[in-house]
Amino acid sequence: MHKPAQTSTPIASILADRWSPRAYDESATVTDDQVRALLEAARWAPSFGNTQPARYLVGPRGTPSFDRILSTLNSGNRAWAHRAGLLLIGVMVTTNEKGEVPYAEYGLGLASENLVLQAVDLGLIAHQMAGFSAEAAKDFFGLPDEVIPKVAIAVGSPADPSVLEEDWRIEREKAPRERVPLAEFAYADAWGTSAFSD
Repeated sequence: MHKPAQTSTPIASILADRWSPRAYDESATVTDDQVRALLEAARWAPSFGNTQPARYLVGPRGTPSFDRILSTLNSGNRAWAHRAGLLLIGVMVTTNEKGEVPYAEYGLGLASENLVLQAVDLGLIAHQMAGFSAEAAKDFFGLPDEVIPKVAIAVGSPADPSVLEEDWRIEREKAPRERVPLAEFAYADAWGTSAFSD
């Protein structure tokens, strides 16, 4: 299902085509080469002072890591994410040899956006989730105290929305994408004064 963003001016197609679907083809796989490309894209994200705080727990479908990650998701996310070809948890390393890593969460966010944009480039879909248990992830993967799970990510191939089965889930998948208008997104001179004249 293709739902490009309706933008006020043309933007790069990789950005316009990125969205967060939930209808995954459970018969499709994410290949080892694709997994490597996703993580390589994330690895080359910018970070404060090149501190590189982002790390990923990786679970291709059919592995114990997939099952562990799936079990950390809340019930609403498990209802659809079990069909994904790959589940990941993005974690941030909050300290290094110099002490606390500045902007670690921001660094993980940048890396994760690189990852999902690489998924778009590969013809895959990706959905980032806050609805998971960070404590369960820490326990399952034996994470040290300074490593904090912040986001779960499903990656795979798209399927028809009908795989979601429940009418409300199908309608949500088909619904138009929405964002606040650009006039309310960027301000100049003072808060609330649009940076754009039209």
